[in-house]
Parts: sequence; structure tokens; C-alpha cells
Amino acid sequence: MWNLDTIFPGGSESKQFNQFLVNTETDLSVMTLKVDKAKGSDAPDVEQWAAIIDRINSVSMKVREVSAFVSCLSAQDVTDQEAGLLLGKVKRLGAQHGKLLSSVDEQLLAFTDAQWDALTQVEGLQEIAFNLDERRNRAKEKLSTDKEQLIQTLAVDGYHAWGDLYNTIVGRMRVEIKEKGRKKSYSVGQAANKLGDKNRAVRKYAFEQFEKAWEDEADLFATTLNSLAGFRLATYEARGWDSVLKEPLEINRMKQETLDVMWETITKNKDAFIGYMHRKAELLGLDKLSMYDISAPISDHVAHVSYDDAADMIVEQFGQFSPQMAEFAQKAFDEEWIEAEDRDNKRPGGFCTSFPIREQSRIFMTYDGTASNVATLAHELGHAYHQHVMNDLPYMAQGYAMNVAETASTFAEMIVADASVKQASSDEEKIQLLDDKLNRSVAFFMNIHSRFLFETRFYEERKEGLVSKKRLNELMHEAQKEAYGDAINDYSPTFWASKLHFHITGVPFYNFPYTFGYLFSMGIYAKAMEEGADFEQKYIDLLRDTGRLDVETLADKHLGVDLTKPDFWQQAIDFVKQDVRTFMELTEKK
Repeated sequence: MWNLDTIFPGGSESKQFNQFLVNTETDLSVMTLKVDKAKGSDAPDVEQWAAIIDRINSVSMKVREVSAFVSCLSAQDVTDQEAGLLLGKVKRLGAQHGKLLSSVDEQLLAFTDAQWDALTQVEGLQEIAFNLDERRNRAKEKLSTDKEQLIQTLAVDGYHAWGDLYNTIVGRMRVEIKEKGRKKSYSVGQAANKLGDKNRAVRKYAFEQFEKAWEDEADLFATTLNSLAGFRLATYEARGWDSVLKEPLEINRMKQETLDVMWETITKNKDAFIGYMHRKAELLGLDKLSMYDISAPISDHVAHVSYDDAADMIVEQFGQFSPQMAEFAQKAFDEEWIEAEDRDNKRPGGFCTSFPIREQSRIFMTYDGTASNVATLAHELGHAYHQHVMNDLPYMAQGYAMNVAETASTFAEMIVADASVKQASSDEEKIQLLDDKLNRSVAFFMNIHSRFLFETRFYEERKEGLVSKKRLNELMHEAQKEAYGDAINDYSPTFWASKLHFHITGVPFYNFPYTFGYLFSMGIYAKAMEEGADFEQKYIDLLRDTGRLDVETLADKHLGVDLTKPDFWQQAIDFVKQDVRTFMELTEKK
């Protein structure tokens, strides 16, 4: 279990945390007054505003520290009522912080070009000139400050409240699964682990019970999803934004052309992965895979990997690529930064969150010894390492987007997965490990694609009014059928309800950045294999630029590639297809 006491002792009852929260609220109020006073002057003082921006960076770090701690508390125990109350305070704090930034943005727009050039040349602000330009340009496309601040205020008990309601419902949900003649009640996170059981009858039964649990609550989840989407669409309409992808693309600092060519190239290459899925069905004695067979183990002899063994393996394999990365991972294990216990009342899923003031991270997951769990552990450590190499940068320059965040995590995952395949002691073990790697390829190329297709179509229909539970199921089924081709015969129509990402309020379209990160990391990994030890510092340099460059510029600067053209994406997919070829060759012998 992770150690949160080194951050703030006492959990949700922590006196130190409550004092820190009060101090942060005070700092925000003081900064709001300072900004309002500075905005009142006839001629803006460049030095004064440079000092204000520097101070806001510090306050923003405090807000992040508070948010990270409460997210850990609420995830480790969904029944912690005090943590639930703190979560409400954090939402209000976030709204106050957002209003402060909106007020600053108004001033950024008021600077003349000459004043702006002078501001961005002030010592200490040069390193965040990209980020300041970004804020200024985005502010030009938003509403007036008072209206944007009103949106922030209303979002606390409107927009964000719907996301909180979803989490509350999920936290209380139970999935009844019969084992050895007895019914046992599981949280949805624990039940999800049953979907990877080596026994197909167990998988099928667990999947049916899992689907039933979500279907039972689907009316409520249809309400939360419709309400979240309605708030977003109303906000976009007020700003004059036509495309629902405008905000997620801006957040991820990428062009529409990049997104389009990525999906187009993936679609053209799906046949190879559909072929792999048909072969897997044959190996399992099936005509076609069902949704619950996709990640099923091929072999009955599936090794259980203890948490300690997984930790040792990850540190060892990280060390083959980067001694600094291995040293960091060991520190995370030694200092108990990871919550991995398989116990009740935990939130489903996994995440990594950072504490910028203490320069630490915390990783959350539920570990039960599968190869997939080992991959998740490596994945989240990749996120933590990404933050680690950026800790000395100005806080505003640490704001990397989700797509490049998923690059670092997937790269870490790839190091461990690839090494495991190469070190396999038998063909049977190699086939199983390759299958586990290809499961992830299918997830990024098909599962994530189905999420993107569903969400895009749902938002278009939501513009015309509420979308019923029945229609949501239909849209999900249609999206999965299109994304998976003819590779499976049973789908998960309630996936829109069970996938937390559809209900997250922090980031819209929490899907395509995963696929971007996966393929971008493949390109980086191929370069790392080519250059060996010389690539370690280049990788660190790339990570450090992720918060201060758009992805197209980042790729051009560090990899010399154009992301708006299909060449890079095709090369990355070809790299992944090597695993498909090896899998097909090895299983041909069977």
C-alpha cells in the first residue's frame, strides 16, 4: 500500500492537510485581489505582471498538491465520506483557480505587442514564453472574463457535480459472482480482473454479471453522460465553437490533420490485427472471439507474477535502456509510492498523479499478478518518470498534454513487454507474451477507436437533444462493430457506462491521445533500439520539451518526422506488425 503520510499525515482527517488547504485558499484570494488591482492601472507595469505570473505559478503548484492528495484519498477508499467532502472543496478551489487564470488571461489580451514582447523577455519568463503565448491565443477565442468566470462557478455544482455523481454510483456498485457454489460480492474494479480468467466459462459468466451490473444503473449513467455533454456543448456554442474536437485538440496541442491521418493509417492496416484475432480464436477453439476473449490467456499455464517479482523485473529492464529510469523506479518502490493492493472499496482503474511541491508521484492500481498488471505497473511508472525529469522546470512549462503523457507511459510498458518476449524460455511462453503485447495493440487500434467513434457520434446526436439509454447502447454497439471489423461476434453495448473516461470532466475526448501516445512511443522505441545507450539523454530531452512545444514541432525537433503525413504512422504500425508476424509464425506450428 502506498504511503500518503509522507505527503500529509492522517489521511482525510489530516490537520496538516487542512491547514495547507486553508493557506492555499488564502493565497488564491490574495492573488485575486492583486490581479484586480494591477488590472486597474492605466498603463500595465511589465515588471509587476512578471512578478504576478511568477507568484501564480507557485499558487498553481499548491492547488495541484491539494488536488492530487484528495484524488488519492478518494481512490483508495470510495467509502471515505470525509474524502468525499474534501473532493467538493477541491472542485470549488479549482473553480476559484480557474477564475483567477481567466482574469489573468484578460490582461494578457490587453498588452500591446510591444508590451507583450517585453514581458516574455523578462528573466524567468523566457522559459515559459510558449505557454504564455498559448494562453493568450486561447483567450482570444473565449468569452469575456466575467462570462468565463461564471462558467467556472456554475461548473462546480453543475458540470463537475455530474462527474462526481458518476463516481459515487460506481463506488457503491457491486457485482455478484458465483464461485464454487457461493455468491461473492465484488467491487467493479475487482470484478473487472475476473474478465481475464483462463477458464472461458468463468470469463463469460463474469462478463455477463459485469454487463448486468452496468445495465442496472444505465438509466442514471445516461443522465450523467447527457448532462456532461450538454454542459460542454452549451459552453462551446456560447464561445462560437462549431467542432467538439476543438477543445481536446487544443489541449493535446495537435492539429486536426494529425488526428485524421493517424486514424486513416490505422484503418488501412487493421487487416493484420484482424488476422491475429482470427488466429487467436482458432487457438481457443472458437469460430470468433467474444469481447471477453480478446484479452484471455491462450495457454492454461499462465504464470502468476508476484508484486515483488514484477518490481524487480521492471527495475532490471528499465536499467537495460536507462540507468536513470531504473534508479527512479527503485526509488518509487522503496519509498512506497504505489497503491497496488487487491482489496475491496477501491476505485476501479489505474492512474499516476504528481505532487509538484514535494516532487513525488503516487501510482494507483489493483494488482493481482497477471501479465497485464505488470504492464500497467510499468505504464504508470513511465508517467511518474516523465514528471520526474521535468520537476526542475517552471511549473507552467511542466503542463504536458495527455497524448505525450501516454507516450512516456507506453514507452516504459514497451521496454518491459519487449524484454519479456525476448527472454521467454519456450515457444509457448513467447506466444503468450506476444499475445499480451498484441492485446494492447488491439486496445489502441480498435477499442480506443470504438470509443472515439462513439463519442464523436454521440456528441453530434446530443446537439439535437437528449440521447436515450437504448440509443447509447446502439451507438456503442455500432462503433465497436466498425472498429473491430469482423474479428468478434459479441460486443459490450454498455461500455459507454462502464468506461470512466466518458464521464471525466477534466479532459474531453479521453480516448485518441492513448492511441497517439502508443504509436508515437513506437517511433521513439524504434529509435532507441537503433541508437542504444546514446539515446537515453535524447529521450529525456524530448520528455522535457513535452510541456512547451506542440506535438508536430516536438516530433520534428527530436525525431525529424512530419506527423501530418502518413509515413511516420505507417512506420510505427509496421514496427508493431513485426509482433503479428512472429505470433502467426509461431502459432502456425501448432
